[in-house]
Amino acid sequence: MAAKRDFYDVLGVSKNASAAEIKKAYRKLALQWHPDKNKSAEANGKFKEINEAYEVLSDSQKKQAYDQFGHAAFDPRYGTAGQGPFTYTYTTDGGGPGGFSAKGGPASGWDFGGFSDPFEIFAQFFGGGSPFGQASRMPRYGLTLSFMEAVRGCEKDVAIDGKRRKIKIPAGVDDGSRVRFEDFYVTIDVLPDRIFQRDGADVFVNQEVSLAIAILGGTIEVPTIDGEVKLKIRAGTQPGTMVRLRGRGIPRLHGFGKGDQYIRLRVKIPQRLSHKQKELINSLC
Repeated sequence: MAAKRDFYDVLGVSKNASAAEIKKAYRKLALQWHPDKNKSAEANGKFKEINEAYEVLSDSQKKQAYDQFGHAAFDPRYGTAGQGPFTYTYTTDGGGPGGFSAKGGPASGWDFGGFSDPFEIFAQFFGGGSPFGQASRMPRYGLTLSFMEAVRGCEKDVAIDGKRRKIKIPAGVDDGSRVRFEDFYVTIDVLPDRIFQRDGADVFVNQEVSLAIAILGGTIEVPTIDGEVKLKIRAGTQPGTMVRLRGRGIPRLHGFGKGDQYIRLRVKIPQRLSHKQKELINSLC
């Protein structure tokens, strides 16, 4: 069996990294190696390795166990022996390769069918019962979505305990959202987008405008989650001006309507000017 890489090395962070630093590193690597975007032969393996590392290091209890015991903290050979901080039952009744047991450990093969397993170990500290309550005894899985899949909602074919299932993700889910289905939970991880930034149901976009349009006014096209729209720029617009497009944001997951889109206008200043252009600008001032 090949030795596992250190989870901190996988994400490229130090052992003293904060939760925010760990999440930032994960999101960057997940975007780089997501099989939908990276078509290299090693992308699938890399993506699974990144998810496995994040599932442990993003959870304070699992991280503490990993820091103390390393990979052995989640090794069934140790877990069934009652060693380490967790006492749990490891099985492969999740369907063999590609399946996960609702009792805790990953089955061999590691074909997630679109899911990343969150190592559902119901901790029994020194023989005690689960501290997490009834809801946590339902198996939970992680699902990575693109920004637009989260915004618009989507259907996903996934493998649960070796069986193919189709699940519907509602529009408006956010990073960290937890969606309950009949007999399991799904925790959503949303990949960052190169154009749109999100804050709740609101969307933010940085948009460049030429110096001429900023001074004289005009019309530009700006991206929204529903496609490009025309935006009228007033004469004398200042750098950093924020424009709101009401109702152009993201559907509210637990409410009605949509958020807004905010456009930050960045005036593009020419780097090289002719002598005549300099004179014209000086005449304006």
